[in-house]
Amino acid sequence: MTRRAVALVSGHVQGVGYRWFVRGLAGEAGLSGSARNLPDGRVEVVLEGADDAVAAVLGALDGPRAPGTVAGVDYRDEPAQGTASFTTE
Repeated sequence: MTRRAVALVSGHVQGVGYRWFVRGLAGEAGLSGSARNLPDGRVEVVLEGADDAVAAVLGALDGPRAPGTVAGVDYRDEPAQGTASFTTE
């Protein structure tokens, strides 16, 4: 089953390689989506792919390997859009 989740990651997560960390996790899990800095200092992460892979990456967003300091991760599920690659902005 394909799942799409949009996560908003707060804390000190810009300028520390966080988007590239997420890109690596997504690549290892075979997911598509994106990671982009938001003007308010958060990072928006979009993940799409196998349900178990999306769940695993969501669980790692604030794990011990995450660069910077993650204060919180809020996410919501959305309808899958058939995203084919992973981008960072």
